[in-house]
Amino acid sequence: MTVTTTLHTQAAEALVAQLPTAIPLAAVAQPGGATPVALEAAGDAVVASFVGGLSADLVLVLTDLEAVTAAGGTDHGIVDVTDVLRPSLEAAATVLGVGVLGDARRESASALLADPDAVVFELTAGGVPGGWFALRVRENGTVSASAAPATRAPAGNLGRINNVEMTLTVEIGRTRMSVRDVLGMEPGAVVELDRSAGAPADVLLNGRLIAHGEVVVVDQDYAVRITKILDVAESV
Repeated sequence: MTVTTTLHTQAAEALVAQLPTAIPLAAVAQPGGATPVALEAAGDAVVASFVGGLSADLVLVLTDLEAVTAAGGTDHGIVDVTDVLRPSLEAAATVLGVGVLGDARRESASALLADPDAVVFELTAGGVPGGWFALRVRENGTVSASAAPATRAPAGNLGRINNVEMTLTVEIGRTRMSVRDVLGMEPGAVVELDRSAGAPADVLLNGRLIAHGEVVVVDQDYAVRITKILDVAESV
C-alpha cells in the first residue's frame, strides 16, 4: 500500500480545480488503491507523461468521457477531448515542479491504475463518483498516473468548457537544418522556409492543425485572418 503525501493531494486538488465539470468535484484518497470499477473505466482514459526532477505518468479517467467530447461539439470534431482536459493535467503537473508535460493521448490506463505504487483518488460530487485520479511518482525517473472524473453533460453543452484555455499557434513554414548550420547563424542570416510567399499559414490548436489563414497586421501587431476551417479528415 502506498502512502498519500501532500504532493499527491495537491496534484489531485489542482487537477479537479481545472476540470470543466458542471458540478465541482472533490478528490478523496483511496487507501486500498483502484477499485474494480475504476480499473474497468480506465480502459478509456487520457494519459500524459511528465519528465522533470520528478517523472510521472498522469492519467485522467472519467466515468463519461464521451460527455466531455460532446461538450466540445460534434460538427467538426476540431476540439479533441485531450485538448479540453490538458489544462487539468497541466495544473496537476505544475505541483511536480520544473519539467515538461508531453502530449495528452487517449488510451487504456488500467495497468497504470493497478500499479501498487499508484496513489488513487476518487473524484466525487455529492457522494457520487465522477471518476478517479491516481498519481505514482518517484524521484529521478518516476512514473505517475492520474485519473480524473467526469460529470454527465448533454451533447453540445459548450458552457462546460467555455473557460478552458488552449494554446493557439500560427505557423508560416518549416525547414530542416544541420547542427553546423544552426550554430553558424548570426544576426542578419536568412532562413528559408518550405512555403512560398502568399501561401496560407497553418493555425494549430494545442499542436493540432485546425485551420488556414493569412498573416495580417493590426495596430502594429501581427494577427491572422482565418480563411478556411478544416474538418477532421483534412486536419488529420
